[in-house]
Order: sequence, then structure tokens, then C-alpha cells
Amino acid sequence: MKANAFTPRRVSMTIAAAGLALLLPARALAVGDIFVKAGANFTPITVAVTPMAGDDSKIGAVVAGDLARSVFLQPVDPATFPEQIAAPDAKPNFDAWKTVNAQFVLTGSVRHQGGKIVAQYHLWDVASGAQVAGEQFSAEGSGVRRAAHLISDGVFEKITGDTGFFDSRVAFVQESGPKNARVKKIAVMDMDGANVRTLTDGATLAVTPRFSPNGHEIAYMQFGGDNPKVTLIELESGAKQVVGDFQAMSFSPRYSPDGSKLALAVANGEATNLYAVDLRSHAATRLTNDAAIDSSPSYSPDGSQIVFESDRGGAQQLYVMGAGGGEAKRISFGDGRYSTPVWSPKGDLIAFTRFKDGQFAIGVMKPDGTGERILTEGFHNEGPTFSPNGLFVMFFRDPGGQAGAKIYMADIYGHGEFVVPTTGYASDPNWGPLTK
Repeated sequence: MKANAFTPRRVSMTIAAAGLALLLPARALAVGDIFVKAGANFTPITVAVTPMAGDDSKIGAVVAGDLARSVFLQPVDPATFPEQIAAPDAKPNFDAWKTVNAQFVLTGSVRHQGGKIVAQYHLWDVASGAQVAGEQFSAEGSGVRRAAHLISDGVFEKITGDTGFFDSRVAFVQESGPKNARVKKIAVMDMDGANVRTLTDGATLAVTPRFSPNGHEIAYMQFGGDNPKVTLIELESGAKQVVGDFQAMSFSPRYSPDGSKLALAVANGEATNLYAVDLRSHAATRLTNDAAIDSSPSYSPDGSQIVFESDRGGAQQLYVMGAGGGEAKRISFGDGRYSTPVWSPKGDLIAFTRFKDGQFAIGVMKPDGTGERILTEGFHNEGPTFSPNGLFVMFFRDPGGQAGAKIYMADIYGHGEFVVPTTGYASDPNWGPLTK
């Protein structure tokens, strides 16, 4: 086990160690008993994140920051807290918390044990006076922040009924230097911008990073040599491998849901077609065969279909075809040009970039092209990517001039938008799976 690993990702309350019975919920909730449905019409649920006893690692601050970006949950202003929690395993004064409209109270503690940090939390339902969730995690090294994200996931899941998304990483292009000579490196970070790790050295341009489904590998486009090539890099070892034996430029890679294949675009003369490369046999299968420019393939979650962009109709639009190729059906019919499609992990939506009247918009539509809605619009927004639970998208925005791009996240209903903090310029995010 690695020194910074977090064990386990989820600690079952039913197999908690002896002496931790206090973590067990005080009442059992019925299946599907949730407090807010993360949807288009909702009222945020208020959660008071109280200081965690012994928290010199600032785990509580990370949790509060997570929930502040969760859109569907709203942290209570600490300045209004009606009491200090002396014993985190004891019931709060629920009548007092009702006076500040807190619907849930989060308490907890952090202690040092055997060279590790042990964090535990308790989530209290103010209306019923019951504890509805509680878990314990141990961590060491950089895994301490994972403890906070796992707590946030537990709170989000209990209240909304949807899978959490905080314990995840994002691959992105780290940019530095003047506008006319940008250095672009592939990097990964926690979804809140922390724990940045650079994977390439910037000696040659590297763009469009894409996580493998297991989170152990990243595919990206590497410049240098005769033609830019899609390249794989293992996060653990740093080992690299070029994908396919194409005597032409290959780009815009996307993994199949099971991780066995990589769909990508290959430019041959004036045409660009899509291929699928088997990562075990290295065999390449051609998926499209025409004189158009087909690119940006993205698999459906069940692996049966691919959405991609193509100018075969005269301008960039979105098309869907079977994962093995064949006839493609156009799904975008709004005004403007559509590009960079990506399928939601839930399978219910496709996110895209739309260019219209000099403005770049990030939007979503159903896989059949209906229900299109724009989440944000401006000078230059591009490259959406879904969170592991399909409720949020990240994208990058470049304000123009000498400034550079920054990464933003928003929920799929357009209720909230937040910048993802990075030390420098950043673009082309790709949201990876929940950390294993």
C-alpha cells in the first residue's frame, strides 16, 4: 500500500472497529429516504459544519469548502452558530440550531494514532434529532485531504441520495509563460485544485488529457517528431506509450467505459476519421470513412454508442453512431457550430461547446438532441467534462488578451458556477473517476 494511500475508501459502519458504536445511525432510514433531490427545482439544504475537535489538519475547512461548492447543500455561516460543540459524539442542541435555520449539523473529531490521522464525523438531522450518518477514516501523508473529501461525499450522498464527487481528481493542461510562447504540461489535481502533480516536462506541447476508467492512466496528445501522437502515461510509473501505428497525426482520445479501447481521430490529408484502438492487441479499427473532419469521439456509458463532432454537413455538428462505426445520426440542430461532445456517466445527457455570434457556450442536451439548454456563455468557454456523478461539469474559460485560461465548474442545471483554483493558467480539464 502506498504511503499516501487512504484505507479504506468507504468504511462500512456495520464493520466499524470495536468501541466505535457511537458512529452508527440512531435510526434506520427507508430505502430512498433522501432530504433533497439534486434536480432542476430544489431548495438547498442547510448544513452547519462545526469545528472538528483536535482538527490541526484543517479537515473541517476542506469539508466546508466542498459543501460550499456543492450547489445543492448550503453551509451555515459560522458567525451565526448558536453553540460550541464540546463533545462531537453528543447530540447538539437541536432547538438552538433551528433558530439559525440549520437543517443538519455536522460534528466530528480528528486524532493522531500510530502515525496516522483518524477522522470521524456525525451527521445530525435537526428536525428529527437523530444521527443519520457517521463514518471513520484513517489517513497518512497527503491522504489527509482525502479524509475530508470522503466526509463530504458521505454528507452529500446521505442528504441528496446521489453519489458524491469530492473524492476525485481532474487531469488538465497546466499553462505558463507569455501568450505567444505558452508552455503546456499535463497535470492532475484534486477536484478542488489541491495536490497538483505535473506529469510531463513541457519540452514539447501536450494537450487533451483523458483519464482511463480505473484512474491509473491518462491518454493525451503529444507534439514532437513528424506527427503529433496520442500517448498513454501511467500515473504510478510515469511510463509512456504511443497509441497506434498511424503515419499521420492522431488526437482527441477517449477511453471506452471498460478501458479496453481508445477512440481517437487520425488526420489524413484534408480528411480526419475516427478509429478505435484495442489497447491489448493494439489493433486499430476504422470507424468513419469519408472526406469530412470527424473528431472528439466520446463513448456512451454502456459502450454501445459514440458521439462525435463532424463537418460532414458543412459545419461542425454533433452525431451519434454505433461504437463499431456505421451510419451516424445528427443530433444538434440549434443555431451555431457544435463541438467537444462528452457523454454523461449517467447516460442521460451529452455536454458540448457551441459557437454562435462570436460567443462560446457550454451546454447539455439529451442523447437524441432534445432538451438543449445552455449553462454558461461568453467570449471563450470550451471543453466540458462531467463529474463522476453526472451532476456537474467542468470547462475552461479564456478571457482573451494577455491573460490565460482558468477552469470552472457548474451544475448541470445552471444554478451555480465556481472557479477551480489553480496556481497558474489551466485549460482542458478531464474529470476522472472516484478515487479507488
